[in-house]
Parts: sequence; structure tokens; C-alpha cells
Amino acid sequence: MHFSGHTQKVRKRSFPPESFLLPQIPRSNYLHFQEEKQRLQLKKFLLQRMFLVAKTTANIEKKDVTEYYERTFQSILKHHLGEPVTGLLLIYPTSMLHIIESSSGTLYQILLDYLNHKATDTGYFIQGIKIIVVSHNIPTRIFTQWHVSVIRVPVMYLDDVTQSQSLQEVTTEFLTQTHKLAFHFYKTLKVGSKGASDNLHQVAPELLIPEQIIKYLYKSEEFMDPETFLNMYNKPMHVTLDSEVVWPAPSWF
Repeated sequence: MHFSGHTQKVRKRSFPPESFLLPQIPRSNYLHFQEEKQRLQLKKFLLQRMFLVAKTTANIEKKDVTEYYERTFQSILKHHLGEPVTGLLLIYPTSMLHIIESSSGTLYQILLDYLNHKATDTGYFIQGIKIIVVSHNIPTRIFTQWHVSVIRVPVMYLDDVTQSQSLQEVTTEFLTQTHKLAFHFYKTLKVGSKGASDNLHQVAPELLIPEQIIKYLYKSEEFMDPETFLNMYNKPMHVTLDSEVVWPAPSWF
């Protein structure tokens, strides 16, 4: 009996633990998934998103605006390969809202093209631009392509909140509404579709940004125009370290 018991113990020891017998399946987590997604999507440039408001000449034609920007984008794309422009352009009677997604170099060239036209073209339809915000290194695009829509909406739809709210409140409301509108396009427009319709005041009236807000933001001095933005962009940065500041100041003989 003692021998059989000893044999049973030996047999128990001869088998490896159950965990070693199971197939070793490689496991991952959400961080690894995001890193792999980031690696596959790109990446020779960081993606930026810029929100612009502009003052325009009255009753500009959608066709003229569309053709102008498409020519501009094609010209820039020749020097910035693989950096297409996506976004949304809303044309109001005397102003416009423009959301642009691309690389920083492409956005720089778009603003530079505006300055060149402003200096040389007296009939240029854009009379002024203000940059509301630039989002740097965004993870993905909201828009699948570049869309243009003309806003033809009766005055009754446009509630002027600029008289009762501060600039911060108006700006917050503006950015909230533009992001909601962007996600509306993201969910409703398919890749390769003809683009946005000109009846947004009927399709999504709650997402439509009143032209009074566009004008209000354009007139605000707190936001930069392209000249100021590009001057700051091109200005070299000089950083003085604490170790470089000594007292008393060194004297040379």
C-alpha cells in the first residue's frame, strides 16, 4: 500500500500545471490598439484643425467660391503630397464659416494665399479673416472630404445672443455648435457623396450657427487675423533659461 501511494504522488508531480498546458494566446489592451491604429494611419504629418470666420462681399456665388478653393487646394497639394484638405465651408449672405483639416504646412499655405490675394486682387471676395482656434495634433478627421453649403435662412431663425452674452460665452457656444454640426456631417454624409445641401435650416436648424455670431466673432479684437498669426508663426523663439540669468550681471574688461 505504501508503494502504491508513492506511485500516485510521483504521477501527480509528473504533470505540469494546467496553465502551462493551455495555448498561449497573445493578449492586447486598448492602449496597444490605439498605438497600432496610429501606426497604420500615418504619419508623415500631424493633423490640424482650424476654425475661421470671414467677412465677404455680398451675395457671392457658391460656384465661384468652390472653384477658387479647389484650385487653391490642388495647387498646394502639389507641394504637400499626401496632405489633402477636408472640412466645411458655410457661406452666409455677407460672411462665412470655414473649418479646415490638414497639415500645418497646408494651413499655412492657405492663409498665405489669402494674404497674396488681399494684396494684389482688388476684386477678391474675402474682405477679412479671423482665426478663432487651431486644434493641434488631432487624432482623426471629422470630415471625409471638403463640403460647401450656402446658408439661405430667414431672419426669424437667427436669434441674436451677442447682445446678452460675453465673448467667452459666445465663443463657447460657437465651438460647441460647430463641433455638433461637424459630427452631424460625419454621421450623415457618405464618402464620395456630392456634399452638403443648401437647406441646413430645414435639415438641422438646431445646429445652424446664426450669422450674427459669425459677424460678432469677426469684429472681436481678441482673435488674430492671418497677418498676425503668420508673423507669430514665423517668429523665432528665444528662451532664456534660469541658469543664464545671474546677478550681479557679468562685466567685461
